[in-house]
Amino acid sequence: MTAPEFSRPVALDKIGARVKRFEFEATPAECDALAGLFTIPRVTRLATKASLQRLADGKQVRLEAHLSAELVQICVVTLEPLTVRFEEPFERIYSLDPVAEAGAVVIDFAADDPPDPVTDGLIDVGEAAIEHLALVIDPFPRAADARFDAPPETPSSEPELPSPFAALASPSSKR
Repeated sequence: MTAPEFSRPVALDKIGARVKRFEFEATPAECDALAGLFTIPRVTRLATKASLQRLADGKQVRLEAHLSAELVQICVVTLEPLTVRFEEPFERIYSLDPVAEAGAVVIDFAADDPPDPVTDGLIDVGEAAIEHLALVIDPFPRAADARFDAPPETPSSEPELPSPFAALASPSSKR
């Protein structure tokens, strides 16, 4: 198993009823690894400000975070490098309860996501930030001034074949 590109685990024993705040920034090596993960030319900067707090029931932990990132992507129209900046808040709930046996899968798009499980007594704030960044990155980035002009039509040397539906359009086929 490979190590996560931006891992910032926080032990649950450091989290109580009071809000615990953290700030993390990716190193240059981690930025390079993230660029490879997202298959983009460069991750210039990635930082996360986060707070963790146990909820009233004591069996759940709330992560509230703000992701700040600067990336270089390739414009899908011009194929030129494009600098993209993100300032994204996100939130997650983690559960200390063991995961129940999977039964029938019911998907309710209006419902909140179920809590993420806590693994080995740790919550990886960095991994949560990477997952959120993966959701907000535009898979088809386009520069604001990019224009796509269709190439001019060239005459084809092949004869144009009649449409297979042409017979349906003729008056004799209507009944």
